[in-house]
Amino acid sequence: MNKRLDRGAGILMPISSLPSPYGIGTLGKEAYEFVDQLKDAGQKYWQVLPIGPTSFGDSPYQSFSTFAGNPYFIDLDMLVEEGLLEEDNLKDRCWCDREGLVSYERQWENRLDVLRIAFQNSNHLETPEFCRFLETEKEWLSGYSMYMACKVYYGNREWLSWKWDIRTRTPEAMVRYSVLQRGEIAFWEFVQYKFWQQWNLLHRYANQKGIQIIGDIPIYVALDSADVWMEPEQFLLDAELSPEVVAGCPPDAFSDEGQKWGNPIYDWDRMEKEDFAWWKRRMRASAKVYDVIRIDHFIGIVRYYKIPREESAKNGSFEWGPGLKLMNAISQVVGTSKIIAEDLGVLVPEVEETLIQSGYPGMKVLEFAFDGKRENPYLPHNYPANCVVYGGTHDNDTIEAYYDMLSPKNLKYAMDYCGVKKRKKLTDAIIRLAYASVADTVVFQMQDILKKGNSARMNYPSTVGDNWRWRMKKGEFTKKVQQRLGELADIYGRRNKMLTIDLKNSTNEEIYLELLKMTRDMSEKKVTDEGKRKLYYISAEFLIGKLLSNNLI
Repeated sequence: MNKRLDRGAGILMPISSLPSPYGIGTLGKEAYEFVDQLKDAGQKYWQVLPIGPTSFGDSPYQSFSTFAGNPYFIDLDMLVEEGLLEEDNLKDRCWCDREGLVSYERQWENRLDVLRIAFQNSNHLETPEFCRFLETEKEWLSGYSMYMACKVYYGNREWLSWKWDIRTRTPEAMVRYSVLQRGEIAFWEFVQYKFWQQWNLLHRYANQKGIQIIGDIPIYVALDSADVWMEPEQFLLDAELSPEVVAGCPPDAFSDEGQKWGNPIYDWDRMEKEDFAWWKRRMRASAKVYDVIRIDHFIGIVRYYKIPREESAKNGSFEWGPGLKLMNAISQVVGTSKIIAEDLGVLVPEVEETLIQSGYPGMKVLEFAFDGKRENPYLPHNYPANCVVYGGTHDNDTIEAYYDMLSPKNLKYAMDYCGVKKRKKLTDAIIRLAYASVADTVVFQMQDILKKGNSARMNYPSTVGDNWRWRMKKGEFTKKVQQRLGELADIYGRRNKMLTIDLKNSTNEEIYLELLKMTRDMSEKKVTDEGKRKLYYISAEFLIGKLLSNNLI
């Protein structure tokens, strides 16, 4: 299977950062409008941050479950339209403290309370759709719902502080708590049902517009998660089920002290003996909900950093991971979904070799490019085609802020490289530089598209409190900005080539000709595994049938 991404462009825009009247972005109207804006801007990709339920610190990379969706993202207006909520249920609530910033405290105070009202008003238990959902997702849903119900019972404390019998999931305790918390378990099942119902509708709409969703999965899971509680044997834990060692990274450009993330380390030996069954379940689930899956901290699959539980990050050490063995297992289950390997950090030859052998595209970041060294791998003239280039990531300064921090010498080099004389033109030039590169895919954060400063920065690694909060205000992604991106996508062969005509005001013949052109463009670079061109025969009846089946005519 071809593992390269189609040449195109996209925007990194977290769900949480979308406009919304309820203090945080959701899967509702504004998300659909954003898809339309992406289409108008010639984009092919919408990259999101992890969409799981967040825990302490509000980081999407520390989730209560690697399989569940974030209740905060459930659109409340859609629940009103379903008759599960009334407008009065949403009024007179404080959803945020400052416009343009998420208040997670306000979400905690209000969101679940409102969802409980919707749960009480719902007749979902009687629907075949809900029964199918329970059956389809039973592999993780029942355990997650039990975990959340027990968490509520214990005052939202981490599972390591629960009583020993339920902490260790003895059969007797599981039966007792399933009866005791029956209503609470049903509530969390309902929450996941509504989340994935809304997500699947949005995902389908995006695909119909020619937009592929790039999802982001952390390499590690949170200690306080259903994943670890349900399958502690998959992790390096002691007799009390506490981590023997935790994940992190040594001192680097982000932190002189290193980073101690606190995630438990996988028992890679056991996982390999089980043919990576846990990872296969995880990646199979991710492939259902994303078109492209970005694996965060990919280098940790080849070589990972472990830190003794009571030690600082400086006292950690590197160990070898499963590498290509895990990559081969993942390839067996992801189907047509593609993979992006986040290979940032200190690369050793083994990491580069594994990436090449896997065939997955790695990442390039333009903020890392201008140190004055012409052989710098992040400079576009050194790119391979099979990569994804970013301006910066969620862990970096915005472009506007970053280039103000460069030394005069390196700033001059950046401006000379981009062919600009004035600093204020550098961000536009950086975006053009990425679009013009040989990299198959280019992705910019929305903050950089809008030329925001560091007040819009998403995350400062090794800090807690003010991260993951930035939100775009309604109307900021203007038609002018969309047009500028669309022109670049067109000039450099990255434009979304789905239908470009107004279906409502076009004749059937015009629609047919447009669809024929789209099919020709999409098949232009299709080749067999042996490198031969493929021949397509597309009949008019087939194209018209596709139009009818998708309610386009």
